[in-house]
Amino acid sequence: MMLDADRGVMLGPYLLGPNDTEENGIYTGDARELAKAIPDESVDLVFTDPVYDHIDEYRWLADMANRVLVNGGNCIAQCSHEYLLPCGESMMPYLDYVWLLIEHNAGGNARLWSKRIFAGYKPYLWFSRGLRNGHWLRDIQYGGGASKDLHIWGDTPGFFLRVIDPLLEPGMIAVDPFTGSGTVPAVCKMLDRRYLAFEIDPDVAQMARDRVRDMQPPLFVPEPEQAALWAEAAT
Repeated sequence: MMLDADRGVMLGPYLLGPNDTEENGIYTGDARELAKAIPDESVDLVFTDPVYDHIDEYRWLADMANRVLVNGGNCIAQCSHEYLLPCGESMMPYLDYVWLLIEHNAGGNARLWSKRIFAGYKPYLWFSRGLRNGHWLRDIQYGGGASKDLHIWGDTPGFFLRVIDPLLEPGMIAVDPFTGSGTVPAVCKMLDRRYLAFEIDPDVAQMARDRVRDMQPPLFVPEPEQAALWAEAAT
């Protein structure tokens, strides 16, 4: 990582967010190609949402994370119930399994038609490169449910706030290779954390940039007022 006085913090060839530039830390293109330019051992957290039934994407993600993460860096991948085991198995040759994180659905339950199950939670695979860094973290967190106004697979920031904050210290860097509507970058801006994100669809990438650009960090106010602001932002 280096500092360019005119452009902000860089990671390899990429300008990191949060910033006020056109790209805003979100780049359009195939993550498999764009990630090649990320320097080795330069990232603290990889947090993303691959296509659930594309097992090769989870395998690639773990391989890439093993290269770019610092020692102790974390890799968290949203997954589906049906593909949880094969996706996890595809990542294990590259990273160390940490835990399964659960986002408890605040709204209605998803229907898994093939299994005839109402799913009340969303699973996230958590791996690390070596013994994981970061503070204590609850494995079950309450989320605000889906947010489809921006993207068909959009998410509200609640769960992401509660996971990213204890794992990403100020000055650390998060990477989201499949950013979609930009929930991870949006939360990083709220927390004033550095981020780099990729999205293959140009229209969706611009939508994510607009969302992040309009996102504001929480105000610095005394407790308990600040706790109330965080609770409101997380819903």
